Amino acid sequence: MQVLQTPESQFDNLPGYSFEPKYVSVDEDLQMHYVDEHPEGATETVLMLHGEPSWSYLYRKMIPIIAKAGHRAVAPDLIGFGKSGKPTKTSDYTYKTHLTWLKAFVEKLDLKDITLFCQDWGGLLGLRLVAENPDRFKRVVTSNTFLPTGDIKMPESFQQWKKYSQEVPEFPVGGIIQRATTTQLSDDIVAAYNAPYPDETYKAGARIFPALVPDSSDNVESEANRNAWKVLSQWKKPFLTCFGDSDPITKGGDLFFQKMIPGAKGQAHTTVAGGGHFIQEDRGEELAQIVNDFIKAN
Repeated sequence: MQVLQTPESQFDNLPGYSFEPKYVSVDEDLQMHYVDEHPEGATETVLMLHGEPSWSYLYRKMIPIIAKAGHRAVAPDLIGFGKSGKPTKTSDYTYKTHLTWLKAFVEKLDLKDITLFCQDWGGLLGLRLVAENPDRFKRVVTSNTFLPTGDIKMPESFQQWKKYSQEVPEFPVGGIIQRATTTQLSDDIVAAYNAPYPDETYKAGARIFPALVPDSSDNVESEANRNAWKVLSQWKKPFLTCFGDSDPITKGGDLFFQKMIPGAKGQAHTTVAGGGHFIQEDRGEELAQIVNDFIKAN
């Protein structure tokens, strides 16, 4: 496996992102970058998982507020994204290998009593992680995400996105983020989302993610996701939804979670006004407060 590491100079002077970089090995010659901000003596751990095609930069507004509340704020870059190692072949990435790398990350840091915050692919990975390692998790917050099995037909808009991601000559990461926010991003913020990718050779992981979504009932990961739902349908620990009101991609997913998961009963579910698909960019401060309030109430 050939792995690229984005030069550190690519990340100089990113607006709002001055966190100390930390790394852990999750596979041979494969380093996962993460942010880990917390006051001394923090007892609650909030694990924030990004999706496609973002990185931990997406959580820059939430991390300081969660840490200031006395919690440990942990935000990794998935392999292929951000400051983490980037295997150069799309075939190096599968749903299963992403889970293996993420599980190694959680085990290497020995994270326990985790409050998961997950959005987009952060939910496809994070909810599987919860189902397969329930003892490590204390609470779950979902935002603009789902856990598909392929048994329900994906909308045509997803199929178009999948086709686009595999065929477009240059994959415009920052532009994709901008098109899925309600906020007009400044040029330097769009550039920050492009920063991990000096050229197209760095984008194998970002390109292939849409093709890894289980969108048919016979997908290689469909059965594993069905098994995860069996666990989640018995999940009695606190479970919260806070979806954006301006995300057509995951609209209605919050109601399904609330219906299917026992731990969601009686929680302060909310629809965040002005929240696009990348809701952390649009309403990050509000989301951080929702997480802090959720921890305090449970």
